[in-house]
Amino acid sequence: MSDFNFTRRTFLATSSAAALTMGAPMAFAAEQIKIGFVYVGPVGDHGWTHGHDLGRKAVEKKFGDKVKTTFVENVAEGPDAERVIRQLASSGHQLIFTTSFGFMNPTLKVAKQFPNVKFEHATGYKTAPNVSVYNARFHQGRAVIGTIAGHMSKSGVAGYIASFPIPEVVMGINAFTLAAQKVNPTFKTKVVWVNSWYDPGKESDATKTLIDQGADMITQHTDSPAPLQVAESRGVFGFGQASDMKAYAPRAQLTSILDDWSDYYIQRTQDVMDGTWKSQNVWYGMKEGMVKFAPDGDSITDAARDAAEKVRKGILDGSMHAFTGPIKNQKGEEMLPAGQSLTDEQLAIMDWYVQGVQS
Repeated sequence: MSDFNFTRRTFLATSSAAALTMGAPMAFAAEQIKIGFVYVGPVGDHGWTHGHDLGRKAVEKKFGDKVKTTFVENVAEGPDAERVIRQLASSGHQLIFTTSFGFMNPTLKVAKQFPNVKFEHATGYKTAPNVSVYNARFHQGRAVIGTIAGHMSKSGVAGYIASFPIPEVVMGINAFTLAAQKVNPTFKTKVVWVNSWYDPGKESDATKTLIDQGADMITQHTDSPAPLQVAESRGVFGFGQASDMKAYAPRAQLTSILDDWSDYYIQRTQDVMDGTWKSQNVWYGMKEGMVKFAPDGDSITDAARDAAEKVRKGILDGSMHAFTGPIKNQKGEEMLPAGQSLTDEQLAIMDWYVQGVQS
């Protein structure tokens, strides 16, 4: 559970930009701001990277010719990431967004070498004077879709296609399961790890296995629409990941958790322009508009829709928390007593599963 040393996809793309003198003063008010984006997957994944690229396009739409954006897709975590980030920093980009957990250490390493460049890293936890961290409370969305699954599953078994066992993913599995168990106390979540963020073949095979094992609800923390496509073909329901995947599964998709980075990217770009950018560590959710939902599918029942809306409103107004006790782990040991909620610090290091998770 504690091994975070993993890689993502094969590095494919390169980027180029006109070089600027690194030591020269940056008259941001008069000069075009160059912004770089480093993506772990292809912009056409219709999931995680697609969501970040929509944020990039929102920046372009907001600021017009005041900005010039560059993106590099399919960047593998590790040495390739460091090389790409350094290339962007050395070619005049004043603001660089690195959008994958495994880009954290490469980002920090390059940031030390380019103190005048501002870096924004998604889903990490290490900051520096010129490095900020931002993340979304995806687990809030998992609580909403888990509620739907609890109401609509006939078998009481969900299948979860998982990427890597990092806290962010573990947290989502647990939040989904706990929400479903509030509806059906015997609800179980079966997990298959594909050890990839984007591998349609593996995601498809994992989904087939889970359905064969009795799952009639499919959810995922991977990036392609392959799981939903399998769900569509096999007559079960599922939930999209990071963006609306209804086009791939018009019957099967009950809703999708949407990652909306646009407002954050626009604000951080404005901060650089104004000279007010400061390092920060933020974790935004539904309240801030970073976690949203696609429209409900036609198949969702009224009871499921109403219950999910109650959870959504409760999270928004603070009356509901995805992790409120009593909570037991897989061994039946109490991890949280009744009436208490896990803190952000506890969530950030979550490395255990709740009762009912089969991994």
